[in-house]
Amino acid sequence: MGAKSVPEYFGTNVFDDRTMRARLSAKVYASLKKTIDEGTKLDSNVAESVATAMKEWALEKGATHYTHWFQPLTGVTAEKHDSFISPSPDGSVIMEFSGKELIQGEPDASSFPTGGIRATFEARGYTAWDPTSYAFIKDKTLCIPTAFCSYGGEALDKKTPLLRSMEALNKQALRILRLFGNDTAKNVRTSVGPEQEYFLITKEMYDQRPDLKYTGRTLFGAKAPKGQEMDDHYFGVIKPRVQAYMNDLNEELWKLGILAKTEHNEVAPAQHELAPIYSTTNLATDQNQLMMEMMQKVASRHGLVCLLHEKPFAGVNGSGKHNNWSMATDTGINLLSPGDTPYENAQFLLFLCAVIKAVDDYQDLLRLSVATAGNDHRLGANEAPPAIISVFLGDDLSAILDAIENDKPYKQDEAKIMKLGVDVLPRFARDNTDRNRTSPFAFTGNKFEFRSLGSSNSIACANMMLNAAVAESLKVYADRLENTDNFEVTLHEMIKKTIKDHKRILFNGNGYDNAWVEEAVKVRGLSNYRTTPDCMPHLLDEKNVKMLTAHKVFTEAELKSRCEIMLDNYCKQVLIEATTMTDMARKQILPAIECYTNKLANAVAGKKAVVGNLSCSYETDVIQRLSVLADQIYVRSNDLEKNIHMTGDAEDIIKESAVIRDTILPGMAQLRAAADEAETIVSTECWPYPSYGDLLFSVK
Repeated sequence: MGAKSVPEYFGTNVFDDRTMRARLSAKVYASLKKTIDEGTKLDSNVAESVATAMKEWALEKGATHYTHWFQPLTGVTAEKHDSFISPSPDGSVIMEFSGKELIQGEPDASSFPTGGIRATFEARGYTAWDPTSYAFIKDKTLCIPTAFCSYGGEALDKKTPLLRSMEALNKQALRILRLFGNDTAKNVRTSVGPEQEYFLITKEMYDQRPDLKYTGRTLFGAKAPKGQEMDDHYFGVIKPRVQAYMNDLNEELWKLGILAKTEHNEVAPAQHELAPIYSTTNLATDQNQLMMEMMQKVASRHGLVCLLHEKPFAGVNGSGKHNNWSMATDTGINLLSPGDTPYENAQFLLFLCAVIKAVDDYQDLLRLSVATAGNDHRLGANEAPPAIISVFLGDDLSAILDAIENDKPYKQDEAKIMKLGVDVLPRFARDNTDRNRTSPFAFTGNKFEFRSLGSSNSIACANMMLNAAVAESLKVYADRLENTDNFEVTLHEMIKKTIKDHKRILFNGNGYDNAWVEEAVKVRGLSNYRTTPDCMPHLLDEKNVKMLTAHKVFTEAELKSRCEIMLDNYCKQVLIEATTMTDMARKQILPAIECYTNKLANAVAGKKAVVGNLSCSYETDVIQRLSVLADQIYVRSNDLEKNIHMTGDAEDIIKESAVIRDTILPGMAQLRAAADEAETIVSTECWPYPSYGDLLFSVK
């Protein structure tokens, strides 16, 4: 018998809709589907039936344990495994799993980040089943996607606010659709397709780099003779070892029901990309977390290491995660697709304007939603959008909005005055725009591509802020349209006003141009928060707190805790990097320099002993230069260590993060500069680490 085809094994490790329909009674299945599709309360009897079916299915698949799989504020997933076994009176065991165990778990919450929302000694936390995201089997364990909250009900995870934001957008979008006469749609869901970039290096090289092991990125490393200058890696022929890895990864992801679609070489040497097909946002979030875990696990089978840091290597492109976002009804209508009729065009333009308004009003929230220590190194570099948030629409759509704003003809096939809902808006193809790789937020035909996310980021953060901001725009529109006597006139005026009030956020040009930075900030008044300490405190700005709490995405206490946690994560990450640098400099780099200078000094002594009075200018010059660099490395390591100890003197986490930004990071850059220059001089046999050339070109 030959190997199974992909359709035969796709989703075999997922308790998906096909499996539920086959294993649940019609009544139980219908009730569960209503809970999933409409958000109705889950009946306890239904939960018992689902738990029994899920357990039997999992046991048939060889599972021995179950876990509530959740996403705490650590940036990774968490799981506590419990076996299905229960004791029997005769000394044997039976396999049990109840509806209560399915719906609710109680992990120890004492060691997860809470940002002061609860005391450390208050250990109780709860996980609650998210029936809208499918359970799956991983490593003989039934994994049940859940939300995670404290004993007091505060969200301690990324899933809960994401689900709240989806409900907020659903509520406001349905109000708009009803105004356009759509009474058939029961819900509106956002969908996401996150493109995932990553690097692959050999495990042998990785094990020789303490910086990679402790921080995920190289803290030292001189530029290799060849990098990405020739653009020969991008979309190039995939190397056999990498292809074998990709094949294995695809199989694992497909078994888990993850729609892995596109794979290719990215721009930098050793860099690659994997992109899935779109899924509902909370499902896509779960699957992206699972995808990153599987990428790293599968890499180890092939003697490789998958690097998900945003900037693992200086001087070449870093890795991002392009978040392709759209809105659609349960009846299959994409609300960001232009459509064929005046009715559809007007509706499309209103939803388009809602997004434009949301991005402008809450550009700070979108920026801080992607803020991490790692992503700070990437944003604004030559492969990533700048820290300034702007919207790219393309020439055609920009011209249409300009025509609406100024009540002037838009010329395509013939001139027509835009009176929305009356005259025909010219239809344009979905690919009416070129892709703008420098834009953080680009319209690409029937969706927006938010390109600012870092490769290791959970997509939950960006999407919860985007959903909430768009929900607010839609609420403003619905409040006005529901109370007007002339729908068409009010609609036209509202769209026109949105374009006029928020056109500052629209930019179709080169985001890498220095002139754009000056124009954006000084002329347009856009924010430019270059680092995490710059943007994160704005989470607590009055307008942001008011909007996010009004839509019940967060409580005020949850927002304060998240600001604290994100800045604390930033501080800890940078301090780990700085400490790793001083350790490497003292224990390995300085001894390597000493080793090589001693060899040169012995060579000079040997030559003079044989030949006599020689200048030995080569050896002398190198020794002198390395002596200067060694002194610089020594002094800069000591200075960096002093600054590390001083960070604890800051009054609060906001000030501590600013101190780290202003003192630790510059000190790290100075230390690296001296060490990287020394690497270009010291012989390979004396240098303690694999070079950039070794790392980037090691996989054959």
